[in-house]
This record gives sequence, structure tokens and C-alpha cells, in this order.
Amino acid sequence: MGTTTVSTRMIGILAMYDLQTPFLNSVLEGISDEDAHKRLHPKANHVAWLAGTLVQQRYDLAGLLGGSEHRQAANDLFKDNQGIKDGVTYPSLESFKKDWAFISPVTRQVLVNVTDEKLNSLFEVPGMSFPFFDFITFTSYREANCIGQIALLRRLLGYEAMKYM
Repeated sequence: MGTTTVSTRMIGILAMYDLQTPFLNSVLEGISDEDAHKRLHPKANHVAWLAGTLVQQRYDLAGLLGGSEHRQAANDLFKDNQGIKDGVTYPSLESFKKDWAFISPVTRQVLVNVTDEKLNSLFEVPGMSFPFFDFITFTSYREANCIGQIALLRRLLGYEAMKYM
């Protein structure tokens, strides 16, 4: 049975990943699906969109790094980095939690196994390119940012603060 050596550059990313994985469930705890669709400002994202985009991000990351061909149930609403859509009822928070539970260990394993060669290779999108390591780092930052947005929205919607334990 072989052992996997984690790239030293991934140690901090994996620590954040492990920290943030249970936070999505914690921050969504108790929010009704009705409240999850409330936009507190015409240009603000709502909880359901934020949760769905976080799930999509983990599916996309696993796919980009070669670890998963799977898609979340709401893929059509989130693929290709689609923004929030007015007049659309997004899936239930329970649906997002289910997809999160499925993809999180898959994505984590991909991150554990990513090679320095892959981390140094270029991630290219129209108009720019940067190393995959930078992309993964940004993804970790964005995940924390979105969880923080949901934490603020839950308070503004009248819910108790997110529990960290």
C-alpha cells in the first residue's frame, strides 16, 4: 500500500479546507428556504445562491484537477460562473448540503494528491492565465468570503450567529 506525499505548498490550503468544510453546514443551520431566497438589497446575493456557488466551486475544482466528472444537482444554474438570476427559485439548502457532503471528500483527496507539476502548470481563462496554485489559493479565499457573507446575512435575517462548534 503506497503513501501519498502532500505538496508542502498545499498544507495551509488543506488546513483551510478542513476548517471550512463543516462551516457551510453550520452557517446554513436553521435558515428556512424562504429566507434563503431573500435579497436584502436589489444587487445583493441571497443565501441560496451563495451556497450553490460554493458547492459548484468544489465540483469545478475537483473536475479541473482531474478528480471528478460528477456535477451538483443544480449544475445548470451555476455552471460557467453564472451570476444570480432574478425570479428563479434555487434548490433547497438541504440539496446543497447533500451535494457538499458528496463532493467535499472527493475534492479534498484531489487536493492531497495534486502534484507540484500541476500546481505550477497554467490555469487559463479568456484574457488571463496563472498557475493552478494561485487558482486554488483564490478558491480557498473565495470560499471563506462566501461563508462570511452567509454568516452576515443570517444575522441580518434575524437568525442567531453561526456556531463554530
